[in-house]
Amino acid sequence: MIKVSVMYPNSTEATFDLSYYRDRHMPMAHERLGDACKGTAIDIGLGGGAPGSPAPYIAIGHLYFDSVQAFQEAFGAHAAEITADVPNYTNTEPVFQICEVVE
Repeated sequence: MIKVSVMYPNSTEATFDLSYYRDRHMPMAHERLGDACKGTAIDIGLGGGAPGSPAPYIAIGHLYFDSVQAFQEAFGAHAAEITADVPNYTNTEPVFQICEVVE
C-alpha cells in the first residue's frame, strides 16, 4: 500500500479553509479517484518540534492506494479538476510525497 501526502506549508501569510477542505475538496477528490482510492485522512498542524513553535504544515491530506501505478492511473484522468480546486481553500503551494506504508 502507498500513501500520497499533500502537505500545505505554514507561514504568517498562509490561509487554509479546513471546512471547505474536509467537506468539499477531499470528498470530491475521493469520488473522482474512485475505487482506486482506499481511504483518506487529514492531519491539522498544532505545533512544531520545539515548545510553542508553529507547525511546519497547516494541514496534510493523505490518500491511500494499492500502488503508485493505481494512484497515477486514477489521478491522471482528474488531475486538472482536483488541482484547480486548491485556490478555493488555500493560498499555499502544496508539496506532494508518495510513501510506501510499512506496518
